[in-house]
Amino acid sequence: MDTEEFQLPRSQAANERLHAMIPGGAHTYAKGDDQYPENLAPVISHGRGAHVWDIDGNRYIEYGSGLRSVSLGHAHPRVTEAVRRELDRGSNFVRPSIVEADAAERFLATVPTAEMVKFAKNGSDATTAAVRLARAATGRPRVAICGDQPFFSVDDWFIGSTPMSAGIPAATTELTVSFPYGDLAATAELLTRYQDEIACLILEPAGHTEPPPGYLAGLCELADRHGCVLVFDEMITGFRWSEAGAQSLYGVVPDLSTFGKALGNGFAISALAGRRELMERGGQRHSDDRVFLLSTTHGAETHSLAAAMAVQSTYVEEGITAQLHALGARLAAGVSDAAAGMGVGDHVVVRGRTSNLVFATLDEKGQPSQQYRTLFLRRLLAGGVLAPSFVVSSALSDTDIDHTVDVVAQACAVYRKALDAGDPTPWLGGRPVKPVFRRRA
Repeated sequence: MDTEEFQLPRSQAANERLHAMIPGGAHTYAKGDDQYPENLAPVISHGRGAHVWDIDGNRYIEYGSGLRSVSLGHAHPRVTEAVRRELDRGSNFVRPSIVEADAAERFLATVPTAEMVKFAKNGSDATTAAVRLARAATGRPRVAICGDQPFFSVDDWFIGSTPMSAGIPAATTELTVSFPYGDLAATAELLTRYQDEIACLILEPAGHTEPPPGYLAGLCELADRHGCVLVFDEMITGFRWSEAGAQSLYGVVPDLSTFGKALGNGFAISALAGRRELMERGGQRHSDDRVFLLSTTHGAETHSLAAAMAVQSTYVEEGITAQLHALGARLAAGVSDAAAGMGVGDHVVVRGRTSNLVFATLDEKGQPSQQYRTLFLRRLLAGGVLAPSFVVSSALSDTDIDHTVDVVAQACAVYRKALDAGDPTPWLGGRPVKPVFRRRA
């Protein structure tokens, strides 16, 4: 379909409704309509498998489902059946449900590098709990984050370090410092500069590039030597790298780790896991000062725990991680070939582990461009592909991927025209998409 003919009037009206009542028009900034071409931000009606339908009646092949959380596809039968079994039994009680014990045993069997686990509803709660635990255990105030990685928490200790720091006291922001990914020397220098002040190092163990040989083990050794806690944020890498996390794949055991996203296949659940000595500080069987660790009314909703157990069983029994890598490899090869075939192979670039692909849209000078991203997204949407990233789910079929590659080729043909013209503006259809982290609206 030509992008000039592709319109979303019902979605456009719904977006206005959303903005009138909900700040930003969405409950996650990454889902905001500013992340999509003007007037082409579909509002979703429903989803099944790898497909979603918008309220205008269009069907899309969906990538990055639920911001990487729906890795098995929407309404996965094993997950929904597990949830359905619990719904009639009640979801929340004044005392722990036996499902909490079952879910903890299932998690610790899946992630054997952890000794204890506590569940919550979102990733930020888990990472912030890890930071609090590290500060309590070390008696130190500072947090060292990996500065090359985009997101760790909605809480002040992290958001104060971003361009959206309004409302966060400078005194809080000053307690967060950063280190570069892959550079042990720079991290050692930081730890020496703030000797006995840094409570923890927190990072995603891997991102768009593989960790340099020996890097994670070296980071573990550095943390031990300087007496700080090593925290792996496995919100993305958990399950997509391995059902036991990147820590299992790379053979490095952190002190604490956090899981979420794929853990519930769209149901709200996250986890803080780690060494018993640290985790028990949030419990009752120790003599130290108690840590207020993840005390949440809805943290152990039975249906979300049931979803997580079903997800873990499915991953292990059906080899889902291997499927994600194979599907992503097929997609990456197809997209790269399509881009090269249209003469834009140096401008539309697929990056990342095949189970977690993103794409870069580069301008005439090879620099990242929001304008060219807008052009690209418009063509994908008109072709029935909803793809803020190329992160796959196991519900994708070869036919889905082949169609995606065909649509990418059509988008790349227009991309070539814009490059030749030296100006993508005529193909944008309005304002360009915007980055999430920016100081002004």
